[in-house]
Amino acid sequence: MSTKFIKLRGRKLEFGKKTLVMGILNVTPDSFSDGGFFYSHAAAASHAAKMVDDGADIIDVGAESTRPNFTPITAEEEIARLEKIIPAIKNFGVPISVDTYKPEVAAVALELGAEIINDVHGLASDEMICVAKKFSAPVVAMHNRKFQGGVVDDVKKFFVDTIKRCRDFDFDTSQIIFDVGIGFCKTQEENLILLRNLFELKNFVGEVPLLLGVSRKSVIGYATGLDVNERDEATGAACVLAAAQGIDIVRVHNVKLISKMCRMADRILDCQ
Repeated sequence: MSTKFIKLRGRKLEFGKKTLVMGILNVTPDSFSDGGFFYSHAAAASHAAKMVDDGADIIDVGAESTRPNFTPITAEEEIARLEKIIPAIKNFGVPISVDTYKPEVAAVALELGAEIINDVHGLASDEMICVAKKFSAPVVAMHNRKFQGGVVDDVKKFFVDTIKRCRDFDFDTSQIIFDVGIGFCKTQEENLILLRNLFELKNFVGEVPLLLGVSRKSVIGYATGLDVNERDEATGAACVLAAAQGIDIVRVHNVKLISKMCRMADRILDCQ
């Protein structure tokens, strides 16, 4: 696999040498798996440090839950939560991404020390593209819309449309990371179809990094019958298969377990 990089502040984040592990840090009271566990400043900072020790390559901070039927919060409240945690973890040695769909929140988070935007609305907002351009920030654009056809073809169309929109704004498209959007606007069978076809999607986007966020999601419960907090091993299995199909980043809750699994998968793939 060839090495590619995205530009951060004064450094680079490389892809292709290994499967990168993005650790989830939810500073919310209501996230579907760990809501409230790391809501306090001290608990959040301690958990972020542990994830870095466990092998996280990126910490993804979310201050608003996007679980199904979530209750939205104001940008002001989301910013207030981020202001408490980003300064405390920005010097932990790995990049911070901010999980938000609000441009004003993304801008403040980048000013506070975050380096990547993780937009679950898939850059549908012109303002978000402008924020990313202003800060020269890499951005994760997630597929999150109703389908026009088959799920794989629709995700491909989203990739093409997003690249075009970013070019229209003169945004550096080498700073885009795509997320296939498991669990968003998809049936469980469509989620499984995407998981079976990651290799095709990776080939389609070429050198553009591809991210998979499947950790503890309902599709795993659908496939295995496991409760939400019993899904880490099954998440790891999905991540290993994703690594074998060329996925560049996996976004997970249990960094320690899944980092070990991905390192082994990477080593086996290196020997081919």
